[in-house]
Amino acid sequence: MPLCAVGLNHMTAPVEVRERVVFPLETLQDSLRALTGTASVQEAAVISTCNRTEIYAVLAPGGDPTQILRWLAGSHGVDPDWLEPFLYTHNGRDVVRHLLRVTPGLDSLVLGEPQIAGQTKTAYLEAVTAGTIGPVLDRLFQHAFTVSKQVRTETEIGAHPVSVAFAAVSLARQIFGALEESTALLVGAGETIELTARHLHRQGVRHFIVANRTRGRAQELADTYGGRAIALGDLPDTLAEADIVVSSTAAPLPILGKGSVERALRRRRHRPMFMVDIAVPRDIEPEVGQLDDVYLYTVDDLRGVIEANLRSRSHAAAEAEEIINLQVERFMTWLRSLDSVPAIRGFRERAIGQRDDVLERARRRLANGESPEEALDYLAHTLTNRLLHLPTTRLREAAASGEAALLKAARRLLDIPDEREDD
Repeated sequence: MPLCAVGLNHMTAPVEVRERVVFPLETLQDSLRALTGTASVQEAAVISTCNRTEIYAVLAPGGDPTQILRWLAGSHGVDPDWLEPFLYTHNGRDVVRHLLRVTPGLDSLVLGEPQIAGQTKTAYLEAVTAGTIGPVLDRLFQHAFTVSKQVRTETEIGAHPVSVAFAAVSLARQIFGALEESTALLVGAGETIELTARHLHRQGVRHFIVANRTRGRAQELADTYGGRAIALGDLPDTLAEADIVVSSTAAPLPILGKGSVERALRRRRHRPMFMVDIAVPRDIEPEVGQLDDVYLYTVDDLRGVIEANLRSRSHAAAEAEEIINLQVERFMTWLRSLDSVPAIRGFRERAIGQRDDVLERARRRLANGESPEEALDYLAHTLTNRLLHLPTTRLREAAASGEAALLKAARRLLDIPDEREDD
């Protein structure tokens, strides 16, 4: 059963490539149905975040992973030849290992970050709702969730507060020093923004503005930290108040342009502004980074800050890899067992058919006046002969043709001792 994964991440593709192949959550189920509607793919799930887009699939017989590449490129209107150098493809065991590393954060930009586990769970639930998860991917994702929990429980991979949000706040401290007098503008109200707000608050920030498409969610987060909520449309008028801007929305196009930031800087009399764009696609036009008095960083720019905070997790990561090695083998054992299912089903169906036929004959004997003892003797004798006839014939043929390996396998399969070994 061909299992494959095709994708790209922060290590293989820059943000300007990653943002071209993002799957919006609102259209993900339709995309999954379109993929499994092709002749090549039987099961599919997609993990799509700011740092990765990955397609996990069970291929139909004769299916080719390059067909997934062409579908991914076509569904986003990009040239497959342009996209291919940024992609990786995993097959079989490597797919299992990859997902088991992704889910607990071992493959993340921030080693051990917890958000990816929730994003993987969302990917699974979207595929379940779309009807594109079958027995293999269902078992694989459930296994990944179990292993992720084991890794976080049995190692210290998540013991230290290292995340994209933490890195952004650390960078803000390097630029501004003390943050107590700073005003933070948070654009979006998702998990990363919420985590950023928490870190900023711990660093002494007490002035928060939260902008979000849904005003109620913005108000909820703002109330937590004594801030105020605004609509996205109010950003141009509010931007000048912000010393720190962190943006992470799901908007398909930038929501902060160079012009609006220029106007805000004039109103600020060119006091520096620190901006972090965590979104993919980007929320802030890249040209903003060309402005004086603006420090603009994307998730890729945070890499150096993050790497400096990862040393404490290296030992835990090694322990996690040992757990994953064991769990990959356990999943592969289950996957290999699926190869026996058709043979077992066929063997059982034939045995049941023989049982039903002999049982019906025994019942007719009883109906014709034969004693129960005679009918039972007939049932036992005839059923035994029928069940043993074909295996016995095949064993004789194997012995006659000198097929020692088949005879040895038969002894193991049927638990028959080799009398020659007892002599």
